[in-house]
Amino acid sequence: MVFDLGYSKQNKVTIMSISTIKLLERFIDYCAERNKVISRNIANVGTENYQRQDISFEKVLGDTLNSGIKTTKEKHIKFSLIEPDSYSIQNTKIEEYKSGVNNVDIEKEMSDLAENTLLFKFASKKIGDYYKGIQNVIKGGGRV
Repeated sequence: MVFDLGYSKQNKVTIMSISTIKLLERFIDYCAERNKVISRNIANVGTENYQRQDISFEKVLGDTLNSGIKTTKEKHIKFSLIEPDSYSIQNTKIEEYKSGVNNVDIEKEMSDLAENTLLFKFASKKIGDYYKGIQNVIKGGGRV
């Protein structure tokens, strides 16, 4: 289902489907979980024999985009939503000990944390803009 929120001269309102919003919500869940994993890695940078952990979302996204749902026409895009617990946390099997006591590289973790923060902010802003647009239309501000 797609909502056409209309356009006005002052505010250009984005058209976004419900499935896109749901995907962004799942992506925010992923970012929150990834933040926990990265924070755990940073907290254990000095813990002897700790194995760095990572969370995989790319494989799940690829599988989801390739799986699809029932469509009525051949040209429809096949798409299904990602389940919230469909990504998994895995130990990284790197033998090189960057910190001297384990395989956690603090610079990489800090870089990953900054990247994850930007992705989270992007997704939450897109969702917020979508709901602000709906609110604007409900209030009657979406008229031309």
